[in-house]
Amino acid sequence: MNAALQFVGDWGHALAAILFAALGIFILRRRDEAPEQRLLAAALLLTSCWSLYVSFGGVGQSLTGIGENIRNAAWLLLLFVMLRRGPGARAGSMVAIGSVYAAVAGLILLQTFTDLIWRQLPVMSEMHRSLVHVSLILHMMTAIGGLMLVHHLYIGWPARERGKVALLLGALAAMWTYDLNLYAIGYFALDRAHILYALRGPMIALLAPVIGAGMRNDMAGRLQLSRALTFQSLSLAAAALYVVVLAAGSVLLELVAGPYARLIEIGCVFFMAVSALVLLPSPRLRAFWKVQVAKHFFQHRYDYRTEWMRFGDTIGQAWGNRGDNALPLGERVAKAVADITDSPAAILLLRTEDGALAFETHWNWSGELPVGAVIPAPLAALIEQSGWIIDIDRPPSGAGEITAPGWMSVDRRAWSLVPLIHFGRLIGTILLARPPIDRRLDWEDFDMLRAAGRQAASYLSEAQGQQALDDAQRFEEFNRRFAFIIHDVKNLVSQLSLLARNAERHADNPDFRADMVLTLKESVGKMNDMLARLSQHNKGRAEEPRPMALRDVAEQVVRTRARQHAIRLTGDAPPALADPARVEQIMIHLLQNAIDASAPDSPVDIRLSADEGCALLEVIDQGRGMTAEFIRRDLFKPFSSSKTGGFGIGAFEARALAQAMDGRIEVESKPGVGSRFTLRLPLAQGNLSEGKAA
Repeated sequence: MNAALQFVGDWGHALAAILFAALGIFILRRRDEAPEQRLLAAALLLTSCWSLYVSFGGVGQSLTGIGENIRNAAWLLLLFVMLRRGPGARAGSMVAIGSVYAAVAGLILLQTFTDLIWRQLPVMSEMHRSLVHVSLILHMMTAIGGLMLVHHLYIGWPARERGKVALLLGALAAMWTYDLNLYAIGYFALDRAHILYALRGPMIALLAPVIGAGMRNDMAGRLQLSRALTFQSLSLAAAALYVVVLAAGSVLLELVAGPYARLIEIGCVFFMAVSALVLLPSPRLRAFWKVQVAKHFFQHRYDYRTEWMRFGDTIGQAWGNRGDNALPLGERVAKAVADITDSPAAILLLRTEDGALAFETHWNWSGELPVGAVIPAPLAALIEQSGWIIDIDRPPSGAGEITAPGWMSVDRRAWSLVPLIHFGRLIGTILLARPPIDRRLDWEDFDMLRAAGRQAASYLSEAQGQQALDDAQRFEEFNRRFAFIIHDVKNLVSQLSLLARNAERHADNPDFRADMVLTLKESVGKMNDMLARLSQHNKGRAEEPRPMALRDVAEQVVRTRARQHAIRLTGDAPPALADPARVEQIMIHLLQNAIDASAPDSPVDIRLSADEGCALLEVIDQGRGMTAEFIRRDLFKPFSSSKTGGFGIGAFEARALAQAMDGRIEVESKPGVGSRFTLRLPLAQGNLSEGKAA
């Protein structure tokens, strides 16, 4: 093991000597007269000489510590000149920072003097051991001083030019951090520090390419660490630091605890291992770590290229490997926007016909939404006009009346509301849940979410347009089938016309009468089949809305359906402004649906009343009922029917007829309880005047 370590240490230092010498010679050959370049070349060459000396004789040679001190002095002189001549120089603070440089230089001189003395003393003497400990302490103090000066120079350098010195200063920070850990462990257990001494050579060799990359002035703009690599590298560094601290702690325990050290070490390792297994998978801890990395290592919060590629991949999952198991488009859009801010859930609200924003779908949102979870039409119009992203906790300054609805404000999960605007029109909004690490939205969040919202709106708008096109194509298919049925009806009419003409001449022939009866039965059967295929799609002659009595139309419809099912008609309504034929067709649709959903012994109620300037006609059954999702998605969707053989256009046609008369249909239903369909029609003008006068 010692031979292997010696081999690694000797050849690692030899490799470092070669690389640093090559860098120093390369700088000298450029003939740059700037003091910084000359000092950099000198520091590189002195580091090469020190590494070469260690590779020849090992760390135990008498001049090893002195060579390291000369190396450190050269790098500190370079830092001082960079501070004085660089763009980050501040005259007011040079006295204070100059004293720090002088103190570190004094430590190096004292350390050199100490190394010269203890190497001349007998190895087993008390003075020798004391001076060795003093030397180790001075080495640690020098490393700490170097780290402080590197940090001061970095933060004092202008942010726009830090890329030119970041790699060089990072390499120096790594070098002195390793030295600090090396001498700290050597102080507590000198006989166990030989591994770190051997590995210092390969570590120093790894720093040479980093310094070489930093020497290229044009490298700063091209060499950038990705966020994923930075996150993983820092995580690996944290794990390595964890191991170093654990090793140093074990050495300290052996010195302090004596015979109980092993028991304490096992307990500490068990506790720290369990803590790591519990805390590391935590989403909150990972989110906190990502936020800190982005905050302290990058100029911008987001890696825009990565975020945009992930956004596109999430939206396009339907065409990926998941196939038919992909989430619906609405959920994919909500997830794509939520992933940008690490939000754990999101709700998609889309615009309805009355201009409000109603719940459409959600991604990963637990629990039920409160009653009335909509964004009213006036607020939706303000959001469309401004295009602002609403911070639920802190409305934007100057927002005026643009504040979150009450149901959002009381829900602690709600964090921000992102508008989806397509060519100036508000398609919908996405409500984002609060991320694991709660924070306030900043300008980068607003810009990123605004761009993502517009892109998401384009996807949703295109999907809605495609859906409208599909509906139009299905209507075209329906019209084509209707034309085929009309053709069959024409054939039947021709056949019956021929039969009627022949009946005048052959009515007394028994065989003809038998054939006529058979032909009539077949014709009736064919017509019933065609009616079953066509369903009811005749709304009668459309007329302009006029004052009419709902009671008269209701009684007429009830008389035609009373033999089929028990129906109760109650109440009365003032004259409504509507088309009687359309109202009759709407009642037939609603009443037939209620009869189909009801048990034979369960009557259907029809109630007439008035409310808020409207005449009301309610059709109430105690049948199977419908879920809220079915009402929202399928009830008024054309060609979507839950009945066998149905076309699924009855409810769609009824709503279209009501809207044509400036009315609307409202639905209340619950599975196992029943349904209530309410037709609201505007009152006749004369009746409105009487109501106002009263």
